[in-house]
Amino acid sequence: MTDILQRGLYFEEFEVGARYLHRPGRTATEADNVLFTTLTMNSQALHLDAAFAQVQQPFGQRLMNSMWTLSTMVGASVGQLTQGTLVAQLGLGDIAFPHPLFHGDTLYTESVIVDKRLSSSRPGQGICTVAHTGRNQDGTVVATASRTVLVHCRPEGA
Repeated sequence: MTDILQRGLYFEEFEVGARYLHRPGRTATEADNVLFTTLTMNSQALHLDAAFAQVQQPFGQRLMNSMWTLSTMVGASVGQLTQGTLVAQLGLGDIAFPHPLFHGDTLYTESVIVDKRLSSSRPGQGICTVAHTGRNQDGTVVATASRTVLVHCRPEGA
């Protein structure tokens, strides 16, 4: 029997320009929104108060918390990209939410490897930049972000 361990990519396996489609998608629920919003002490009525949100334009309904969207988008990439090979997340940037995500929408995430280089200060590790894009079930972009990660190089002999 062969044992196969799911893991992320070692530095050498990151290919600039490669695009990863992370599946399955994640359908956003009201429970997700309320729990995440209250756990993070966000009192924004657009996430929590249906009566308030219903009369607000232009959407007329509660919006998913954008930080939930960002967190879920990054989380969806972990199994394919960084599970067990990540040393540290170094930063997030270029974050945008061009279209809202609503309860009942499904978030699909894709990641493109934008850049990579060996670390000059940490032997055996490399820095990779990943561009994440989140789309709803209709293909509409709901979130984008750039993430910089420090990952292990392939162990010797592996």
